[in-house]
Amino acid sequence: TKDRRSRHCPYLDTINRLVWKGLKSHAYTHSVQFAHHVFLNLHTLKFYCLPDNYEIIDSSLEDITYVLKPTFTKQHISALDKHGKLYRAYDGTTYLPGIVGLNNIKANDYANVVLQALSNVPPLRNYFLEEENYRSIRRPPGDIMFLLVQRFGELMRKLWNPRNFKAHVSPHEMLQAVVLCSKKTFQITKQGDAVDFLSWFLNALHGALGGTKKKTSIVTKAFQGTMRIFSKKLPHPDLPAEEKEALLQTEEYQEQMLESTFLYLTLDLPTAPLYKDEKEQLIIPQVPLFNILAKFNGITEKEYKTYKENFLKRFQLTKLPPYLIFCIKRFTKNNFFVEKNPTIVNFPITNVDLREYLTEEAQSTEKNTTYDLVANVVHDGKPSEGAYRIHVLHHGTGKWYELQDLQVTDILPQMITLSEAYIQVSH
Repeated sequence: TKDRRSRHCPYLDTINRLVWKGLKSHAYTHSVQFAHHVFLNLHTLKFYCLPDNYEIIDSSLEDITYVLKPTFTKQHISALDKHGKLYRAYDGTTYLPGIVGLNNIKANDYANVVLQALSNVPPLRNYFLEEENYRSIRRPPGDIMFLLVQRFGELMRKLWNPRNFKAHVSPHEMLQAVVLCSKKTFQITKQGDAVDFLSWFLNALHGALGGTKKKTSIVTKAFQGTMRIFSKKLPHPDLPAEEKEALLQTEEYQEQMLESTFLYLTLDLPTAPLYKDEKEQLIIPQVPLFNILAKFNGITEKEYKTYKENFLKRFQLTKLPPYLIFCIKRFTKNNFFVEKNPTIVNFPITNVDLREYLTEEAQSTEKNTTYDLVANVVHDGKPSEGAYRIHVLHHGTGKWYELQDLQVTDILPQMITLSEAYIQVSH
């Protein structure tokens, strides 16, 4: 800060509140002891000179306030996905807004990739770029969950800021809100699961925006679809055959249908084979995406076991969302350890048609049933020691980029399909 912005003093200080009314205030004492004379009120974004206590009005300081609180016009937002213009940060590096790294403070890459994926969903991003969209939402007194909305909005504006100081952004305030609002379920210093975080975050954000089961929010407008769940209770396998037959005739064991909403679809991987090749290396199996999508064709049945009872279930989609999220179930947990399935899913980047997984009525009403990939979250390594990275499509350039914490590199689409995909967002 010892440059044109510090003409009034040798250093720039920021504090959350102006507390220099008295001679014993921290700001007053600090300004005298350390000769730091320029202070910025982070609420009003006004600069003051201490200990003289007068406001500094200088246009050369405007770049600092814009970095702290970027603002976007409707025209700017509508143009975000129409061009691939590179911008130069104040440190001299060039970058594409939206394709910028996030700091990994210690072990928060699981959250970073989810935040990056959501920042590349245009309707969600556009909503949060304009603070007016949610500033007037009323929340109960003492409700801390709205902090998620405010911090997510701030992060979106910083990620898409065309005038950043550096070509990366710190998600620290956002993650502090996550730790607080999740009651430390998700932490900065301990590796978490990206799917668990995605599920919690979408539901928490929906609720904080005033959404309910009946009332929509930008979250449900972007991601919510509906399905039918057919469920049939199974008799205990140890019962005699005659007793099983008798139970199957009762009403309790008849198939039930339930209409349900979803924000993402969980895809189950087939059990990975344990055989090895000639070099004693474990063979990594591959499965086509449409094989694991068969779960939702209304015919395929799968057994689900609970503590007391077993059920046979099948699923069929009735309404597709504008943005469809797949979560590929790679981890299975038992009492002793977490096991990872390394199966590679062969998926097309574009034109994934889900028409056959819809009911007949839905097939006649749903106009658009094909999806193109826009974000692909990957988990590498062992379940407890692994790391996350993400592939995102930049709409303006049509190019794919790989982001892993602060690293941003371009990547060929063909390389994306070779990864251990964990979460996919398509439009």
